[in-house]
Amino acid sequence: MILAKGNVLTEETSSKRVLIFIVAYNAEKTIQQVLRRIPVDQMPRETDVLVIDDASSDLTFRAAEAYRKEEGDLNITVLYNPDNQGYGGNQKLGYAYAIEHGYDVVALVHGDGQYAPEKLPELLKPVLDGEADACFGSRMIERGAALTNGMPRYKYVGNKILTWFENFFLGTDLSEFHSGYRIYSVPALAEIPFRHNTNDFHFDTDIIIQFVLRGLRIREIPIPTYYGDEICHVNGMAYAGNVVLSILGASIHRMGLLYQRKFDVDDGKPHYDLKQGYCSSHVMAVEAVDEGARVLDLACGPGYVAHLLTKKGCHVTGLDRVIADEPQFDGFIEHDLNAEELPPELGTYDTILALDCIEHLAHPERFLALLRQRCYAGRTRFILTTPNIAVFPVRLALLLGQFNYGPQGVLDLTHTRLFTFRSLKRMLDQEGYDVLRVKGIPAPFPKALGGGWLGRMLLAINQALIFVWPTMFSYQIFVEARFRPPLKHLLSRAVETSARAREDEVGDTSPQPSADRDSHD
Repeated sequence: MILAKGNVLTEETSSKRVLIFIVAYNAEKTIQQVLRRIPVDQMPRETDVLVIDDASSDLTFRAAEAYRKEEGDLNITVLYNPDNQGYGGNQKLGYAYAIEHGYDVVALVHGDGQYAPEKLPELLKPVLDGEADACFGSRMIERGAALTNGMPRYKYVGNKILTWFENFFLGTDLSEFHSGYRIYSVPALAEIPFRHNTNDFHFDTDIIIQFVLRGLRIREIPIPTYYGDEICHVNGMAYAGNVVLSILGASIHRMGLLYQRKFDVDDGKPHYDLKQGYCSSHVMAVEAVDEGARVLDLACGPGYVAHLLTKKGCHVTGLDRVIADEPQFDGFIEHDLNAEELPPELGTYDTILALDCIEHLAHPERFLALLRQRCYAGRTRFILTTPNIAVFPVRLALLLGQFNYGPQGVLDLTHTRLFTFRSLKRMLDQEGYDVLRVKGIPAPFPKALGGGWLGRMLLAINQALIFVWPTMFSYQIFVEARFRPPLKHLLSRAVETSARAREDEVGDTSPQPSADRDSHD
Protein backbone atom coordinates (compact mmCIF):
# COMPACT_ATOMS: atom_id res chain seq x y z
CA MET A 1 0.00 0.00 0.00
CA ILE A 2 1.43 3.40 -1.04
CA LEU A 3 0.71 6.14 1.46
CA ALA A 4 -0.01 9.73 0.51
CA LYS A 5 3.02 11.93 0.04
CA GLY A 6 3.92 14.57 2.55
CA ASN A 7 4.14 14.48 6.31
CA VAL A 8 2.63 11.22 7.60
CA LEU A 9 3.27 11.87 11.30
CA THR A 10 0.67 12.29 14.02
CA GLU A 11 1.19 14.09 17.30
CA GLU A 12 1.78 10.76 19.02
CA THR A 13 4.22 9.33 16.48
CA SER A 14 6.15 12.57 16.11
CA SER A 15 7.21 12.27 19.76
CA LYS A 16 8.88 8.89 19.28
CA ARG A 17 12.63 8.53 19.10
CA VAL A 18 13.99 7.38 15.76
CA LEU A 19 17.50 6.34 14.83
CA ILE A 20 18.48 6.38 11.15
CA PHE A 21 21.30 3.88 11.00
CA ILE A 22 23.52 4.08 7.91
CA VAL A 23 25.84 1.17 7.20
CA ALA A 24 28.78 2.36 5.13
CA TYR A 25 31.69 0.67 3.42
CA ASN A 26 33.83 2.50 0.84
CA ALA A 27 31.01 5.04 0.40
CA GLU A 28 33.15 8.20 0.27
CA LYS A 29 31.50 9.38 -2.97
CA THR A 30 27.89 8.81 -1.86
CA ILE A 31 27.62 9.19 1.92
CA GLN A 32 27.10 12.96 1.96
CA GLN A 33 24.41 12.76 -0.72
CA VAL A 34 22.58 10.04 1.26
CA LEU A 35 22.65 12.22 4.39
CA ARG A 36 21.51 15.27 2.42
CA ARG A 37 18.48 13.40 0.99
CA ILE A 38 16.99 12.54 4.40
CA PRO A 39 13.64 14.41 4.59
CA VAL A 40 14.27 16.09 7.93
CA ASP A 41 11.01 18.07 7.92
CA GLN A 42 8.95 14.84 7.74
CA MET A 43 10.73 13.01 10.53
CA PRO A 44 9.82 12.82 14.24
CA ARG A 45 11.28 15.60 16.38
CA GLU A 46 13.74 13.25 18.09
CA THR A 47 15.43 11.78 15.04
CA ASP A 48 19.14 11.02 15.15
CA VAL A 49 21.53 9.59 12.59
CA LEU A 50 24.22 6.98 13.24
CA VAL A 51 26.81 6.29 10.56
CA ILE A 52 29.14 3.33 11.09
CA ASP A 53 32.03 3.08 8.66
CA ASP A 54 33.06 -0.58 8.55
CA ALA A 55 36.83 -0.12 8.14
CA SER A 56 36.60 1.40 4.67
CA SER A 57 39.75 1.70 2.61
CA ASP A 58 38.68 5.12 1.30
CA LEU A 59 37.71 8.37 3.11
CA THR A 60 34.14 7.44 4.03
CA PHE A 61 34.62 8.33 7.69
CA ARG A 62 36.10 11.76 6.90
CA ALA A 63 33.34 12.54 4.39
CA ALA A 64 30.64 11.70 6.95
CA GLU A 65 32.45 13.71 9.64
CA ALA A 66 32.73 16.69 7.34
CA TYR A 67 28.99 16.62 6.71
CA ARG A 68 28.29 16.30 10.43
CA LYS A 69 30.35 19.42 11.16
CA GLU A 70 28.96 21.52 8.32
CA GLU A 71 25.26 20.61 8.41
CA GLY A 72 23.11 21.31 11.46
CA ASP A 73 19.75 19.83 10.45
CA LEU A 74 20.31 16.46 12.11
CA ASN A 75 22.07 15.14 15.18
CA ILE A 76 24.67 12.86 13.56
CA THR A 77 27.06 10.40 15.20
CA VAL A 78 29.83 8.93 13.06
CA LEU A 79 31.71 5.81 14.20
CA TYR A 80 34.56 3.88 12.60
CA ASN A 81 35.24 0.16 13.00
CA PRO A 82 39.02 -0.38 13.19
CA ASP A 83 38.41 -3.98 12.03
CA ASN A 84 35.90 -4.89 9.36
CA GLN A 85 32.84 -6.52 10.99
CA GLY A 86 31.05 -7.49 7.80
CA TYR A 87 27.61 -6.38 6.66
CA GLY A 88 25.84 -8.36 9.41
CA GLY A 89 28.38 -7.50 12.09
CA ASN A 90 27.97 -3.79 11.34
CA GLN A 91 24.21 -4.10 11.74
CA LYS A 92 24.66 -5.77 15.11
CA LEU A 93 26.55 -2.72 16.35
CA GLY A 94 23.86 -0.34 15.14
CA TYR A 95 20.99 -2.28 16.68
CA ALA A 96 22.87 -2.67 19.96
CA TYR A 97 23.39 1.10 19.91
CA ALA A 98 19.64 1.68 19.33
CA ILE A 99 18.69 -0.62 22.21
CA GLU A 100 21.28 0.83 24.58
CA HIS A 101 20.21 4.43 23.88
CA GLY A 102 16.48 3.74 24.22
CA TYR A 103 15.23 4.49 20.69
CA ASP A 104 11.74 3.41 19.66
CA VAL A 105 12.50 2.72 16.00
CA VAL A 106 15.64 2.15 13.95
CA ALA A 107 15.80 2.61 10.16
CA LEU A 108 18.49 0.77 8.20
CA VAL A 109 19.81 2.76 5.23
CA HIS A 110 22.76 1.93 2.97
CA GLY A 111 25.51 4.48 2.51
CA ASP A 112 25.92 3.74 -1.21
CA GLY A 113 22.63 5.42 -2.14
CA GLN A 114 20.97 2.25 -3.46
CA TYR A 115 17.86 2.91 -1.34
CA ALA A 116 16.05 6.25 -1.49
CA PRO A 117 16.11 8.12 1.87
CA GLU A 118 13.06 10.07 0.64
CA LYS A 119 10.93 6.98 1.33
CA LEU A 120 11.78 6.97 5.04
CA PRO A 121 8.54 8.64 6.24
CA GLU A 122 6.36 6.06 4.44
CA LEU A 123 8.42 3.14 5.68
CA LEU A 124 8.49 4.45 9.24
CA LYS A 125 4.74 4.98 9.51
CA PRO A 126 3.51 1.38 10.07
CA VAL A 127 6.08 0.84 12.82
CA LEU A 128 5.56 4.25 14.44
CA ASP A 129 1.79 3.65 14.41
CA GLY A 130 2.21 0.26 16.07
CA GLU A 131 0.76 -1.59 13.08
CA ALA A 132 3.95 -3.57 12.43
CA ASP A 133 7.14 -4.60 14.18
CA ALA A 134 9.13 -4.24 10.98
CA CYS A 135 8.56 -2.61 7.62
CA PHE A 136 10.61 -3.50 4.56
CA GLY A 137 11.04 -1.56 1.36
CA SER A 138 10.31 -3.95 -1.52
CA ARG A 139 11.43 -3.56 -5.12
CA MET A 140 9.27 -6.51 -6.20
CA ILE A 141 5.75 -5.42 -5.27
CA GLU A 142 5.21 -3.47 -8.50
CA ARG A 143 5.36 -6.02 -11.30
CA GLY A 144 8.38 -5.59 -13.58
CA ALA A 145 9.44 -2.31 -11.98
CA ALA A 146 12.76 -3.67 -10.74
CA LEU A 147 13.85 -4.76 -14.22
CA THR A 148 12.63 -1.54 -15.80
CA ASN A 149 14.69 0.49 -13.34
CA GLY A 150 17.94 -1.36 -13.89
CA MET A 151 18.08 -4.47 -11.71
CA PRO A 152 20.23 -7.01 -13.59
CA ARG A 153 18.11 -9.88 -14.86
CA TYR A 154 20.22 -12.54 -13.10
CA LYS A 155 19.73 -10.74 -9.78
CA TYR A 156 16.01 -10.39 -10.45
CA VAL A 157 15.61 -14.11 -11.18
CA GLY A 158 17.79 -15.11 -8.22
CA ASN A 159 15.80 -12.80 -5.93
CA LYS A 160 12.52 -14.33 -7.07
CA ILE A 161 13.71 -17.93 -6.67
CA LEU A 162 15.20 -17.39 -3.21
CA THR A 163 12.15 -15.46 -2.03
CA TRP A 164 9.84 -18.28 -3.20
CA PHE A 165 12.03 -20.81 -1.38
CA GLU A 166 12.03 -18.76 1.83
CA ASN A 167 8.28 -18.14 1.73
CA PHE A 168 7.67 -21.85 1.15
CA PHE A 169 9.62 -23.03 4.18
CA LEU A 170 8.62 -20.21 6.53
CA GLY A 171 4.96 -20.07 5.54
CA THR A 172 5.21 -16.35 4.72
CA ASP A 173 4.05 -14.30 1.75
CA LEU A 174 6.68 -11.59 1.37
CA SER A 175 7.37 -10.15 -2.06
CA GLU A 176 11.11 -9.77 -1.33
CA PHE A 177 13.45 -11.16 1.32
CA HIS A 178 16.55 -9.43 0.00
CA SER A 179 15.94 -5.72 0.30
CA GLY A 180 18.33 -3.92 2.64
CA TYR A 181 15.92 -1.05 3.28
CA ARG A 182 14.34 -1.88 6.62
CA ILE A 183 12.61 -0.31 9.60
CA TYR A 184 12.58 -2.16 12.91
CA SER A 185 10.83 -1.62 16.21
CA VAL A 186 13.66 -1.45 18.74
CA PRO A 187 11.68 -3.34 21.44
CA ALA A 188 11.08 -6.08 18.84
CA LEU A 189 14.81 -6.27 18.10
CA ALA A 190 15.44 -6.64 21.82
CA GLU A 191 13.24 -9.78 21.82
CA ILE A 192 15.32 -11.71 19.27
CA PRO A 193 18.91 -13.04 19.50
CA PHE A 194 20.24 -11.09 16.49
CA ARG A 195 23.67 -11.01 18.16
CA HIS A 196 24.03 -14.70 17.23
CA ASN A 197 23.35 -14.11 13.53
CA THR A 198 25.97 -14.33 10.84
CA ASN A 199 28.26 -11.34 10.18
CA ASP A 200 27.88 -12.01 6.45
CA PHE A 201 25.32 -10.69 3.99
CA HIS A 202 22.65 -13.28 4.84
CA PHE A 203 22.24 -11.56 8.21
CA ASP A 204 19.09 -10.04 6.67
CA THR A 205 17.67 -13.54 6.09
CA ASP A 206 18.50 -14.63 9.63
CA ILE A 207 16.66 -11.67 11.12
CA ILE A 208 13.54 -12.31 9.02
CA ILE A 209 13.53 -15.92 10.21
CA GLN A 210 13.77 -14.72 13.80
CA PHE A 211 10.88 -12.29 13.36
CA VAL A 212 8.73 -15.02 11.79
CA LEU A 213 9.53 -17.62 14.45
CA ARG A 214 8.83 -15.06 17.16
CA GLY A 215 5.47 -14.19 15.59
CA LEU A 216 6.37 -10.54 14.98
CA ARG A 217 4.54 -8.54 12.33
CA ILE A 218 6.21 -7.60 9.05
CA ARG A 219 4.86 -5.12 6.49
CA GLU A 220 6.15 -4.21 3.04
CA ILE A 221 5.97 -0.94 1.09
CA PRO A 222 7.11 -0.49 -2.52
CA ILE A 223 10.34 1.40 -3.11
CA PRO A 224 12.10 2.42 -6.33
CA THR A 225 14.95 0.31 -7.70
CA TYR A 226 18.28 2.01 -8.24
CA TYR A 227 21.57 0.60 -9.48
CA GLY A 228 24.44 3.04 -9.97
CA ASP A 229 28.18 2.58 -10.29
CA GLU A 230 28.56 1.27 -6.74
CA ILE A 231 30.73 -1.80 -6.25
CA CYS A 232 28.85 -4.96 -5.25
CA HIS A 233 30.67 -6.82 -2.50
CA VAL A 234 28.32 -9.82 -2.50
CA ASN A 235 29.32 -13.20 -3.94
CA GLY A 236 25.98 -14.19 -5.40
CA MET A 237 26.41 -17.97 -5.36
CA ALA A 238 27.86 -18.04 -1.85
CA TYR A 239 25.07 -15.74 -0.66
CA ALA A 240 22.37 -17.96 -2.18
CA GLY A 241 23.91 -21.06 -0.63
CA ASN A 242 24.06 -19.41 2.80
CA VAL A 243 20.43 -18.32 2.52
CA VAL A 244 19.33 -21.87 1.69
CA LEU A 245 21.32 -23.28 4.60
CA SER A 246 19.80 -20.75 7.01
CA ILE A 247 16.26 -21.57 5.92
CA LEU A 248 16.84 -25.32 6.12
CA GLY A 249 18.57 -24.91 9.48
CA ALA A 250 15.59 -22.98 10.83
CA SER A 251 13.18 -25.66 9.57
CA ILE A 252 15.18 -28.46 11.20
CA HIS A 253 15.39 -26.39 14.40
CA ARG A 254 11.61 -25.98 14.43
CA MET A 255 11.21 -29.75 14.19
CA GLY A 256 13.40 -30.09 17.27
CA LEU A 257 15.93 -32.27 15.46
CA LEU A 258 19.00 -30.02 15.61
CA TYR A 259 19.37 -26.90 17.72
CA GLN A 260 20.63 -23.51 16.56
CA ARG A 261 20.97 -20.79 19.16
CA LYS A 262 20.14 -17.95 16.78
CA PHE A 263 16.71 -19.46 16.07
CA ASP A 264 15.87 -19.92 19.74
CA VAL A 265 13.31 -17.12 19.99
CA ASP A 266 11.14 -18.78 22.62
CA ASP A 267 9.48 -16.40 25.06
CA GLY A 268 10.22 -18.63 28.04
CA LYS A 269 6.58 -19.66 28.52
CA PRO A 270 5.49 -23.29 28.24
CA HIS A 271 3.88 -24.12 24.90
CA TYR A 272 1.54 -27.08 24.61
CA ASP A 273 0.56 -28.04 21.09
CA LEU A 274 -1.81 -30.82 20.13
CA LYS A 275 -0.25 -32.95 17.40
CA GLN A 276 -3.40 -33.99 15.59
CA GLY A 277 -4.33 -35.04 12.06
CA TYR A 278 -1.25 -37.19 11.44
CA CYS A 279 0.68 -40.04 13.08
CA SER A 280 1.84 -38.57 16.40
CA SER A 281 2.14 -39.45 20.08
CA HIS A 282 -1.19 -37.77 20.84
CA VAL A 283 -3.10 -39.50 18.03
CA MET A 284 -1.67 -42.93 18.90
CA ALA A 285 -2.45 -42.52 22.60
CA VAL A 286 -6.04 -41.41 22.03
CA GLU A 287 -6.63 -44.31 19.63
CA ALA A 288 -5.26 -46.79 22.20
CA VAL A 289 -7.71 -45.75 24.95
CA ASP A 290 -11.00 -47.66 25.08
CA GLU A 291 -14.28 -45.77 24.88
CA GLY A 292 -15.71 -44.92 28.28
CA ALA A 293 -12.46 -45.70 30.10
CA ARG A 294 -11.42 -44.09 33.37
CA VAL A 295 -8.18 -42.28 32.48
CA LEU A 296 -5.43 -40.62 34.48
CA ASP A 297 -3.57 -38.08 32.31
CA LEU A 298 -0.16 -37.41 33.90
CA ALA A 299 1.47 -34.02 33.15
CA CYS A 300 -1.73 -33.17 31.33
CA GLY A 301 -0.97 -29.50 30.54
CA PRO A 302 -4.02 -27.52 29.44
CA GLY A 303 -5.93 -30.73 28.69
CA TYR A 304 -5.80 -30.99 24.90
CA VAL A 305 -5.60 -34.80 24.98
CA ALA A 306 -8.29 -34.96 27.66
CA HIS A 307 -10.59 -32.97 25.39
CA LEU A 308 -10.26 -35.64 22.68
CA LEU A 309 -10.80 -38.43 25.20
CA THR A 310 -14.02 -36.92 26.51
CA LYS A 311 -15.37 -37.16 22.96
CA LYS A 312 -14.90 -40.95 23.34
CA GLY A 313 -16.94 -40.92 26.53
CA CYS A 314 -13.90 -41.26 28.77
CA HIS A 315 -13.75 -39.91 32.31
CA VAL A 316 -10.43 -38.10 32.63
CA THR A 317 -8.55 -37.04 35.75
CA GLY A 318 -5.74 -34.62 35.05
CA LEU A 319 -2.53 -34.38 37.07
CA ASP A 320 0.02 -31.60 36.75
CA ARG A 321 1.98 -29.18 38.90
CA VAL A 322 -0.04 -26.25 37.51
CA ILE A 323 -3.78 -26.21 38.03
CA ALA A 324 -5.70 -26.53 34.75
CA ASP A 325 -9.14 -24.97 34.94
CA GLU A 326 -10.63 -26.82 32.00
CA PRO A 327 -14.10 -28.41 31.66
CA GLN A 328 -12.77 -31.59 30.00
CA PHE A 329 -11.42 -32.93 33.30
CA ASP A 330 -13.70 -34.88 35.63
CA GLY A 331 -11.14 -34.22 38.33
CA PHE A 332 -7.75 -32.58 38.72
CA ILE A 333 -4.82 -33.32 41.03
CA GLU A 334 -2.16 -30.68 41.57
CA HIS A 335 1.16 -32.50 41.96
CA ASP A 336 4.79 -32.39 40.83
CA LEU A 337 5.84 -35.78 39.45
CA ASN A 338 9.39 -35.17 40.69
CA ALA A 339 8.15 -35.33 44.29
CA GLU A 340 9.28 -38.28 46.39
CA GLU A 341 5.73 -39.48 47.01
CA LEU A 342 2.53 -39.65 44.98
CA PRO A 343 -0.56 -37.73 46.14
CA PRO A 344 -2.81 -39.66 48.55
CA GLU A 345 -5.96 -39.04 46.49
CA LEU A 346 -4.59 -41.00 43.54
CA GLY A 347 -6.97 -43.86 42.78
CA THR A 348 -7.15 -46.68 40.24
CA TYR A 349 -7.88 -46.27 36.54
CA ASP A 350 -8.41 -48.30 33.39
CA THR A 351 -5.66 -46.41 31.55
CA ILE A 352 -2.84 -44.18 32.71
CA LEU A 353 -1.20 -41.82 30.20
CA ALA A 354 2.37 -40.58 30.59
CA LEU A 355 2.82 -38.64 27.35
CA ASP A 356 6.12 -36.85 26.89
CA CYS A 357 6.75 -36.53 30.62
CA ILE A 358 9.05 -39.35 31.76
CA GLU A 359 12.05 -37.56 30.20
CA HIS A 360 11.48 -34.57 32.50
CA LEU A 361 11.85 -36.60 35.70
CA ALA A 362 15.04 -36.74 37.74
CA HIS A 363 14.25 -40.26 38.99
CA PRO A 364 11.90 -42.00 36.54
CA GLU A 365 12.61 -45.41 38.07
CA ARG A 366 11.35 -44.25 41.46
CA PHE A 367 8.28 -42.69 39.89
CA LEU A 368 7.42 -45.84 37.91
CA ALA A 369 7.78 -47.99 41.03
CA LEU A 370 5.54 -45.69 43.08
CA LEU A 371 2.93 -45.50 40.32
CA ARG A 372 2.73 -49.28 40.02
CA GLN A 373 2.40 -49.76 43.78
CA ARG A 374 -0.27 -47.09 44.14
CA CYS A 375 -2.36 -47.58 41.00
CA TYR A 376 -2.22 -51.34 40.37
CA ALA A 377 -5.70 -52.61 39.56
CA GLY A 378 -5.60 -55.89 37.70
CA ARG A 379 -5.57 -55.01 34.01
CA THR A 380 -4.75 -51.28 34.14
CA ARG A 381 -2.96 -50.21 30.96
CA PHE A 382 -0.03 -47.82 31.02
CA ILE A 383 0.70 -45.77 27.87
CA LEU A 384 3.98 -43.91 27.67
CA THR A 385 5.67 -41.78 24.99
CA THR A 386 9.15 -40.32 25.14
CA PRO A 387 11.82 -39.06 22.70
CA ASN A 388 14.22 -41.53 21.08
CA ILE A 389 17.72 -40.25 21.85
CA ALA A 390 19.11 -42.63 19.21
CA VAL A 391 17.21 -40.99 16.32
CA PHE A 392 19.33 -40.51 13.19
CA PRO A 393 19.89 -36.70 13.37
CA VAL A 394 21.20 -36.98 16.93
CA ARG A 395 23.50 -39.83 15.93
CA LEU A 396 24.73 -37.78 12.98
CA ALA A 397 25.30 -34.74 15.16
CA LEU A 398 27.32 -36.82 17.59
CA LEU A 399 29.39 -38.16 14.69
CA LEU A 400 30.13 -34.55 13.74
CA GLY A 401 30.97 -33.64 17.34
CA GLN A 402 27.71 -31.79 18.07
CA PHE A 403 25.39 -32.28 21.06
CA ASN A 404 23.28 -29.19 21.60
CA TYR A 405 20.24 -28.85 23.83
CA GLY A 406 17.44 -26.59 22.68
CA PRO A 407 13.99 -25.24 23.57
CA GLN A 408 12.11 -28.27 22.21
CA GLY A 409 12.53 -31.59 20.49
CA VAL A 410 14.58 -34.61 21.53
CA LEU A 411 17.24 -32.49 23.24
CA ASP A 412 14.83 -30.14 25.01
CA LEU A 413 16.60 -28.10 27.68
CA THR A 414 14.16 -29.42 30.28
CA HIS A 415 14.87 -33.08 29.55
CA THR A 416 16.85 -34.80 32.28
CA ARG A 417 16.63 -38.48 31.31
CA LEU A 418 16.62 -39.74 27.73
CA PHE A 419 16.11 -43.28 26.42
CA THR A 420 16.64 -45.61 23.52
CA PHE A 421 14.15 -48.37 22.68
CA ARG A 422 16.27 -50.89 24.55
CA SER A 423 16.99 -48.81 27.66
CA LEU A 424 13.33 -47.82 28.01
CA LYS A 425 12.09 -51.42 27.81
CA ARG A 426 14.78 -52.51 30.27
CA MET A 427 13.76 -49.85 32.79
CA LEU A 428 10.08 -50.77 32.50
CA ASP A 429 10.85 -54.46 32.93
CA GLN A 430 12.99 -53.82 36.01
CA GLU A 431 10.26 -51.68 37.58
CA GLY A 432 7.57 -54.35 37.15
CA TYR A 433 5.90 -53.49 33.84
CA ASP A 434 4.98 -56.01 31.16
CA VAL A 435 5.56 -54.33 27.80
CA LEU A 436 2.72 -55.27 25.42
CA ARG A 437 3.52 -53.09 22.42
CA VAL A 438 6.34 -50.79 21.26
CA LYS A 439 6.14 -48.59 18.17
CA GLY A 440 8.17 -45.80 16.61
CA ILE A 441 6.66 -42.34 16.11
CA PRO A 442 7.80 -40.12 13.19
CA ALA A 443 8.98 -36.53 13.52
CA PRO A 444 6.16 -33.95 13.53
CA PHE A 445 6.86 -32.65 10.02
CA PRO A 446 3.30 -31.30 9.52
CA LYS A 447 3.67 -29.25 12.71
CA ALA A 448 7.00 -27.77 11.61
CA LEU A 449 6.25 -27.30 7.91
CA GLY A 450 2.49 -26.93 7.88
CA GLY A 451 -0.08 -29.33 6.48
CA GLY A 452 1.11 -28.98 2.87
CA TRP A 453 2.46 -31.63 0.55
CA LEU A 454 6.05 -31.31 1.77
CA GLY A 455 5.18 -32.02 5.40
CA ARG A 456 3.00 -34.98 4.40
CA MET A 457 5.65 -36.35 2.07
CA LEU A 458 8.41 -36.18 4.67
CA LEU A 459 6.09 -37.77 7.22
CA ALA A 460 5.41 -40.66 4.83
CA ILE A 461 9.12 -41.13 4.17
CA ASN A 462 9.83 -41.11 7.91
CA GLN A 463 7.13 -43.72 8.52
CA ALA A 464 8.61 -45.95 5.80
CA LEU A 465 12.07 -45.64 7.34
CA ILE A 466 10.66 -46.50 10.77
CA PHE A 467 9.18 -49.68 9.29
CA VAL A 468 12.66 -50.64 8.06
CA TRP A 469 14.71 -49.52 11.09
CA PRO A 470 12.61 -48.20 13.99
CA THR A 471 15.44 -47.62 16.46
CA MET A 472 17.29 -45.43 13.96
CA PHE A 473 14.49 -43.34 12.46
CA SER A 474 11.83 -43.04 15.21
CA TYR A 475 11.57 -39.55 16.62
CA GLN A 476 9.63 -40.81 19.65
CA ILE A 477 8.89 -44.15 21.29
CA PHE A 478 5.33 -45.34 21.99
CA VAL A 479 4.92 -48.03 24.67
CA GLU A 480 1.81 -49.80 25.90
CA ALA A 481 2.35 -51.83 29.08
CA ARG A 482 0.57 -53.34 32.08
CA PHE A 483 1.51 -53.35 35.74
CA ARG A 484 2.71 -56.61 37.17
CA PRO A 485 1.18 -57.30 40.60
CA PRO A 486 3.33 -55.68 43.33
CA LEU A 487 4.98 -58.03 45.83
CA LYS A 488 2.66 -56.83 48.58
CA HIS A 489 -0.34 -57.80 46.46
CA LEU A 490 1.11 -61.21 45.58
CA LEU A 491 1.94 -61.98 49.21
CA SER A 492 -1.53 -60.94 50.36
CA ARG A 493 -3.15 -63.13 47.73
CA ALA A 494 -0.94 -66.11 48.68
CA VAL A 495 -2.01 -65.75 52.32
CA GLU A 496 -5.70 -65.54 51.35
CA THR A 497 -5.46 -68.57 49.03
CA SER A 498 -3.70 -70.63 51.70
CA ALA A 499 -6.34 -69.76 54.29
CA ARG A 500 -9.15 -70.86 51.97
CA ALA A 501 -7.34 -74.13 51.26
CA ARG A 502 -7.03 -74.93 54.95
CA GLU A 503 -10.73 -74.30 55.51
CA ASP A 504 -11.79 -76.57 52.68
CA GLU A 505 -12.79 -79.89 54.35
CA VAL A 506 -14.20 -81.64 51.28
CA GLY A 507 -12.78 -82.39 47.88
CA ASP A 508 -9.51 -81.16 46.43
CA THR A 509 -7.80 -78.89 48.94
CA SER A 510 -4.88 -77.86 46.72
CA PRO A 511 -4.58 -74.11 46.11
CA GLN A 512 -6.52 -72.95 43.07
CA PRO A 513 -6.03 -69.69 41.23
CA SER A 514 -8.72 -67.12 41.78
CA ALA A 515 -11.03 -66.17 38.94
CA ASP A 516 -9.60 -62.65 38.79
CA ARG A 517 -5.99 -63.83 38.65
CA ASP A 518 -3.81 -61.22 37.03
CA SER A 519 -2.42 -61.91 33.59
CA HIS A 520 1.28 -61.67 32.86
CA ASP A 521 0.86 -61.47 29.11
